[in-house]
Amino acid sequence: MKFDIIRLNNNIERSIPIDITYSFSPDELKGTDLLKLDNVKISGELFKNSLGNIELGCTVEGVMQLPCAVTLKPVDVKFSCDISGEVETLLDEIGENQTNFQNTIDIFPIIWENILMEIPTRVVSEEAKDINLSGDGWSFTTEEKINSPLSELMDMIDDSEVK
Repeated sequence: MKFDIIRLNNNIERSIPIDITYSFSPDELKGTDLLKLDNVKISGELFKNSLGNIELGCTVEGVMQLPCAVTLKPVDVKFSCDISGEVETLLDEIGENQTNFQNTIDIFPIIWENILMEIPTRVVSEEAKDINLSGDGWSFTTEEKINSPLSELMDMIDDSEVK
């Protein structure tokens, strides 16, 4: 996602429009929970602000595919994020050092980092909400449900530590 900014730096153009639909490769998704990330729409512009610095203003929208926390089946999750700010500052915030702002700017690291921040911590599919989470002598519990014999034991431990 490199953009030629020579015409912008020479004040020939006021802005550079961004209108990209991008599909991420499996190699780009490695190390993330993402199963699939196709047809991500990036629209906005690059422009010079009053201080002469290059700014990015864009919206990133798409559908990410993540594994269900219960069944591990793929679940589609819509996302949208707005990105705005000086390109150099945005790159510094994510630890990317791009030294050559004279000819081209690569906004891929900025877009990627913002997509990663949109990944939810847990996704449960609609099908998994109807799954029976208990059986003969067992049940799935969360922190909200408290097993009473265990809670009585925890109370006894807490009381003995106080004394």
